[in-house]
Amino acid sequence: MKTENTVWHEQKVSKSQRGQLKKQKPCLLWYTGLSGSGKSTVANAVDALLFERGHHSYLLDGDNVRHGLNGDLGFTDTDRIENIRRLSEVAKLFTDAGLIVSTAFISPFASDRQQAREKLPEGEFIEVFIDTPIEICEQRDPKGLYKKARAGEIKNFTGIDSSYDVPVSPEIHVETAKLSIEECAMQIVSYLEKNGFLEA
Repeated sequence: MKTENTVWHEQKVSKSQRGQLKKQKPCLLWYTGLSGSGKSTVANAVDALLFERGHHSYLLDGDNVRHGLNGDLGFTDTDRIENIRRLSEVAKLFTDAGLIVSTAFISPFASDRQQAREKLPEGEFIEVFIDTPIEICEQRDPKGLYKKARAGEIKNFTGIDSSYDVPVSPEIHVETAKLSIEECAMQIVSYLEKNGFLEA
């Protein structure tokens, strides 16, 4: 920590109290997967389902955060690591507010995802692997990024000239090539229900 002479200030209202008020247990749904895998689409669908059921959630989308908080970062390995560090700190604050938080960005390195996990109490970090074959991601290519990467117009593109560490034991493994968006979202919400994160 570069800032000196700072002391953590304990708040009178606890995370669990905030969660109880919202009838939920705060947690972080950490969506990871290749570009075009469906991370943001599935995360948005989950967010909508939670909202319909009266729960309080918030989605930190990778592209959206790069418009502001992380607008000074590129896509080198060093910048990707800093991107994850900042987002995991923001997500930690949001869970402290009693929210169910979703983060949807590639987060290609297992070591960074592990560091994000370690910022939260045991059980609050839920890795959601959006498992979509790169062939299908390239077919979808919603932003035209794979085409540019194959043409050499984009460097450090995950899956093409930058590596992606496939999750070894994610809490939730979603195969978007086999399920509809609605089914993917229900798989995740069902996990939250079964594991006590949502109250009726």
